Amino acid sequence: MAVTSFIPELWNARLLHALDKQHVATNIVNRNYEGEIRQAGDTVHINSIGAINVNNYQHGTSIVFQELSTTDQTLVIDQEKYFAFQIDDVDAAQAAGDMMDEAMSRSAYALAEVADTFLLGKIAAGGSSDNYVGSAGSPVALTAANIYANIVALRTALDKQNVPLTGRSVVVPPEAYALLLQDDRFAKVDSLAPGTVVNGLVGKVAGFDVYESNNVTKSTNTFLITAQVADATTYAEQIVKTEALRLENSFKDGVKGLHVYGAKVVRPEAIATLFATVS
Repeated sequence: MAVTSFIPELWNARLLHALDKQHVATNIVNRNYEGEIRQAGDTVHINSIGAINVNNYQHGTSIVFQELSTTDQTLVIDQEKYFAFQIDDVDAAQAAGDMMDEAMSRSAYALAEVADTFLLGKIAAGGSSDNYVGSAGSPVALTAANIYANIVALRTALDKQNVPLTGRSVVVPPEAYALLLQDDRFAKVDSLAPGTVVNGLVGKVAGFDVYESNNVTKSTNTFLITAQVADATTYAEQIVKTEALRLENSFKDGVKGLHVYGAKVVRPEAIATLFATVS
């Protein structure tokens, strides 16, 4: 393997594409500000407009113009993760297939696992307590008989907050997915319309797209299962560096890459959380 053939820009794009394919949590958030980040430590200011007043109109009277108020929130790119591996010339020569492609793919998967855990944790920690179903001290014991009712409770919590019906999602651990499979009201992904294949998407229930993930936040024995819309959380990431180098005093090539990202819950009321145990 010749390091001279390594083009960082191309590998950056290929690695980021692989990250997109592996992510589950990025399907349930927005990435509106991703193009504005360049490196770790970048800060994006997000301004949201307050409520608009509706007033009575009387013919012949003056209209009063409301002065808009804005709320500033900041998205900070505060996560920095790297990978670094080496490939021995002899191993590369003897391996069947391209070791570099396989190693980069595995690097992307590893980075995505870490980022998914971070992002699902942000969502679970950032949701409004008004939308809790169960609690940390008194979690719901999920069964095949009651899981549907508890997902409906998440739906009701979002409904009461006037969260849009479209684009709702819920992320469940494998243990909860196994319970859903026992309920006829759960529509498995293979029964949905063609073109619905999305990484982690396993079906629909009670108006939610259902995603399965091993990275659902868990505290001791309690899962924090979240339901949300993409506007609730914003996420941004970049592969800012990918470099290859010839390692001194050996016949090996090294590759390293830096992944930076950050997330911000900007609409806590658009997240509902189910505290649950699954025996």
